[in-house]
Parts: sequence; C-alpha cells; structure tokens
Amino acid sequence: MSSENFLEKLLDGVDVEWKTLGEVTSVLRGKRLTRSQLSEEEKCPVYHGGLEPLGYYAESNRPANTVMIINVGASAGTVGYSSVDFWSSDGCFCLEHNEILNNRFLYFALIGHQDLLRSRVRVAGIPTLDAIVVDRLEIPIPCPENPKKSLEIQGEIVRILDNFTELTAELTAELTARKKQYNHYRDQLLSFDLPAGRQGGAVEWKTLPEVALDFGRGKYNHRPRNDVRLYGGDIPFIQTGDIRSASHIIMQYSQKYSEFGLRQSKLWPKGTLCITIAANIAETSILGFDACFPDSVIGFVPDPDKTSAGYVEYLLQSTKKKLEDKGKEKSSAQSNINLATFEQLKLPFPSPAEQARIVAILDKFDALTNSITEGLPREIALRQKQYEYYRDLLLSFPKQEEVAA
Repeated sequence: MSSENFLEKLLDGVDVEWKTLGEVTSVLRGKRLTRSQLSEEEKCPVYHGGLEPLGYYAESNRPANTVMIINVGASAGTVGYSSVDFWSSDGCFCLEHNEILNNRFLYFALIGHQDLLRSRVRVAGIPTLDAIVVDRLEIPIPCPENPKKSLEIQGEIVRILDNFTELTAELTAELTARKKQYNHYRDQLLSFDLPAGRQGGAVEWKTLPEVALDFGRGKYNHRPRNDVRLYGGDIPFIQTGDIRSASHIIMQYSQKYSEFGLRQSKLWPKGTLCITIAANIAETSILGFDACFPDSVIGFVPDPDKTSAGYVEYLLQSTKKKLEDKGKEKSSAQSNINLATFEQLKLPFPSPAEQARIVAILDKFDALTNSITEGLPREIALRQKQYEYYRDLLLSFPKQEEVAA
C-alpha cells in the first residue's frame, strides 16, 4: 500500500496541522544530582548526557511515559523515552505531558528529527543542544480541532510501530541469550584442564611464540604520528577501532599508508590474527588482506602445522576477561598490557584435527550470534529497517503548503 493511500485511509478526510513543540508542550530542564547522591539500591534511574542511567535515586522528578532529549555530551540530540518514573538531570530535556498528545506518538515523531537535532549541537567546548532548537521543531497533529479523534489516530500509529519495536526487542533478547549460551559452550570446549577425558588425544600447553611463524607488535616508528607524508597511498593501515568493529575477519579500514608510511612500518600478511593491547584489551580479528598496524596491536601469524588463527582467536576470546583484569592492575589512566603478557601466556593446543573440529563448531555459533549476513543480527537489522520504513510512512503527513500546492 502506498504512503498516500495508507494515510488517507487512516486520516479518513481529517486535517493535519503542523505545530512547533513550543506551541503544544514545554521543554523542561532537569536538576543535577551529585554522584554521592546516587545508589544502585534505589529505584529511579537518573539520566544525564545519555540514555544509559547515570545511577539511581530515591525520588523522581519526571513521570513514566515521558519523552527526553539529551542536551549535553557526545549523545546530545538523542531522543529517548522512559516507561518508568525517573530523575532528569540538567543534561536531559524532557517534554511536558499534554492532553492533546500521545507521548509515545511524540517519541516516534521526534526520532525522525534526531539527525537534525544532532546537526544543531554546539560543539565548542562541551557539546550542547539549546532548548530553542527543540522548541522550534515541527510535529504533525492530526485532527487538531477534535482532540479525542486526534488521540485515536495517534494511538493507532503507536500501536503499529510498537508492534515492530516489540518484535525487535524480542529478537534482541533472544540474541543476548544466544550469546551467553555461545560463550558458555565456547569456554566448555576450550577447558582442556577438566579431569574428564575427551577426544582428540593429548593437549600441549604452549605460548603463542611457540606456535607462530611470526609474532610481535606492529611498527609505528615515525614522529610525529600525524605526519601527512605517512598517509594517502593504497596500503591498508589497521587501527584498534577497525579490529573492534570487525566481525571475525577485517574487511574494512579507515586509513591508508603511503610508500613513505610503509617504510617505517611493517606489512603483515593476510590471515594474521590482530590482538589489541591498549584501550580495548585483547580485542581480536583476522586480516582479510595484507596490512600494517601500529604498536598498540600484536600480530600473530600461525604455524599451519601447529595451529590456526581461528583457533587462537577463540582461545583469546575465552581468556579475554582475565586479560582485561590484568590490564586494569597497572596504575595508568588507560588499561593496557604488553607483549610479554602474551609471550608468557600458556594456552592449550590439542591435535590440529581437534582444533579444526572445535573451530568448525564455534564458527557456526559465531555466525548465529555475531554475523551481520546471517543469523539473528541479520534478522534484527532487517526488522529495524522495516520499522524505520513504516515509521516514516506513518508520519509522512503533508504540510499545509504541500496541500495548497
């Protein structure tokens, strides 16, 4: 059904008037609390600068079913909605309840304005969104002369869109459960120190250098590091963010080295396992092409007679929590570990055949829980696109000037 026909049927001939938020509601400022006032034991979430609660407080200053807009920090311009009573700090605007507006309808209408809101954030110093920007946003009010009819139309739109968001939420919850199941099963498969016997023969405990053709930190010797001569060529330069965002195999990158950059670095071959040792500890992915990377990344090129990059990656995923805890032991502003940590780390290596069997099993689980081309992540992405399509369709009311034209 086309957008025009669908809306015509829904509106059944009634008018739609576009009004600014300042005309139909008020933008309420919150009140800051100190961290000493917050406690995980209290019931009311406190929002300031983001949609994740800063903490919890004994009282609320905003009722349930309120629309909020983050106004400071990296998340400024983000639209949120709370289904429970909460405390709004001064980093979170809230929209006052109004008898002519369904607040959930208001939320869906404003979600479509997020890009505009973010583009209006003042970025000098602390990113800040001004209340006047929110006041001037226009939203559609169907049948404004008949509040009861208007709320019925708004409610029908909310019902349809909530069905989509509920399905996405169910799939997301299922994905979370599957990931926990995957992590448990992975750890069980790789727990070779269990007393019970297992197939595959003896297990040898070795360090990564003992099973590698090449093992070491990336190279980034030139100073200053932002020298423009280093970049602009056609040689992939992988950074820690590229490793973190990749799904098992690194296929994308944001920076390229020139020949000058390559001369002060090292080119690692396709199939190298990349391991971060700063900021995000023990994040791993495998190069899908030859590439360079900095000294905040370790490269592991497996000896194919002893192991594979895939098997070692699963081993490191299983020990990631221990490695993160070790990195936090160091007294520095940023968690990190060094090459020696991995040179001394003893890991279990059964026969190559047994390693291959384990990798085949875990690859199937990994595809189900992490792949963006198959499994639940793909289904969630498709449902999100479907929701966004219908949200835009249901809220594409013509403006007065369009009707007149």
